[in-house]
Amino acid sequence: MKTLGQYKDDIKNLMKKAADIDAQCVTENREPTEAEIALKTEIMDTVDDLQKIVNVQERQARISASLEAPTARAATVQMGVKATEMDRKERFGSFGEQMSAVVRAAVPGGQIDPRLFRAATGLNETTPSDGGFLVQTDFASGLLEQVFQTGILAPRCRRITISGNANSLKINGVDETSRASTRSGGIIGYWKNEAAQKTASKPKFRQIELSLHKLIGLCYATDELLADAGALESFIRSAFVAEFGFLLDDAIINGTGAGQPLGILNAGCLVPVAKESGQLAKTLVYENIVKMYSRMFPQSLPNAVWLINQNTQPQLFAMSMSVGTGGVPVYMPAGGISGQPYGTLFGRPVISIEQAATLGTVGDIIFADLNGYILAEKGGIESAMSIHVKFDYDESVFRFVMRVDGQPERASALTPYKGSDTLSHFVALASRA
Repeated sequence: MKTLGQYKDDIKNLMKKAADIDAQCVTENREPTEAEIALKTEIMDTVDDLQKIVNVQERQARISASLEAPTARAATVQMGVKATEMDRKERFGSFGEQMSAVVRAAVPGGQIDPRLFRAATGLNETTPSDGGFLVQTDFASGLLEQVFQTGILAPRCRRITISGNANSLKINGVDETSRASTRSGGIIGYWKNEAAQKTASKPKFRQIELSLHKLIGLCYATDELLADAGALESFIRSAFVAEFGFLLDDAIINGTGAGQPLGILNAGCLVPVAKESGQLAKTLVYENIVKMYSRMFPQSLPNAVWLINQNTQPQLFAMSMSVGTGGVPVYMPAGGISGQPYGTLFGRPVISIEQAATLGTVGDIIFADLNGYILAEKGGIESAMSIHVKFDYDESVFRFVMRVDGQPERASALTPYKGSDTLSHFVALASRA
C-alpha cells in the first residue's frame, strides 16, 4: 500500500499531464482533439479515485492525532469568573506572543503552551513534537488579509473562501465558446409565426474545480529577535506577508495549474494578439494597443487594467498616434495629462508588475479584467518552527503554509455574435522576438 505522500505525488503528476495538454492547445491556438478530451477524462477519473483514498487516509490521521492530543481543560468554571474571561485567558494576546510560544515548544524538553492546541480551528495535521501548530484564528485571518493587500493582483480577483473540512470547491458555469448561433452554450431564441412548430434548446454547463494547493514560505529569525515578541511579530509579518503576496501574484500570471493555481498566460481563455506585419523585435506600437483593447469583453472594459513589465515603459512613452502631419501621445504617464496616480492607456490604469514577462515576449503587456479570475483560499495558516536548520548561525526558522488555488472563470475565449475575433477577460500580445 502506498503512503499518503505517494498518492498525492501521483495526483500531482496526473494534473501536470492534464495541464500539459491544455498548454499544448494554447500554444497551437486550437481546441482539444477528441483523443485529448478522452485522455483528460481518463486522467480526471483516476484523480477522483486517488483523491478518495487521500481523503480517507487524511481523515484517519486527523482522528489518530486528536486521540493523542492533551485532554482539554475541565469544563468547570470557577465561581465568579465569567466564561468569556476564561476564553480570553486561553488566547494569545498578540501574534508575536504565539510565535514565542512556538519557539519554546520546539526546544527539546521545552514547555508546550496549552493555548497552542486551542489555536487551531477544528482538528489539524500538525506535529507538536516538531513545533507545528496552526496560527490562532484571528491572527490567521489578519495574516491572510495582509497577504491579499500586499499583492497587486490578488485583491482585484474574485475571492471565494472554502470553509469547513473541504479542501476543494466545484462551481457550475456556462460552457460557452461562441455566440454566433447560440447563447449560453446552446440556448436558441427565434421568431415564429403563430402556431408554428417550436425548436427545443438547452444550455451547456461545465464545472470549475478548485483544489487547494500549498503555498509554503520560510522565515529566519535570530536569537536576539526571538527574545523580543514585538520585534519578532513585526519582522515575520513584513517578511512572510510580502513574500506570499508576491508568489500569489506570480501564480495568477504564470501558474502552470500543476500543484499551483492556473495562471492567465497558461489558460485556455487567453486571447493572443498577433504582432503587426514588419514590426521590429522588442517593440510596442499603437496598433498593438488598439487591437488588444478591441479583444476585451465590452462589459469588462470599466474594470480592466494594463499589466506591464517595467522595461516596456520606454516604448509606451515614445508611442504616438499620427494626426495629419503631427501626432498625439498615446500613453498618459502618472500625474501628467491624465491627472491620475497611475499611467493610463485608453483611460485604463497601467500597472507595472515584476511578474510580467520581459519586453518582446508574451506577457510583457497584458490587458486583464481580474474579476474574471477566481481565487479560492482557506482561512487556516499553519506555522511550524525549527531550531536545528540554522543552529550554527544562532537562527531559528519559521515555516508558514497557506492553502490556495485559482483559475480563470472561462475555459476558452468567446466568439461574438458578429465577427470572428474572439473576446476574453485576458488579452496578451504575441511574441516580437
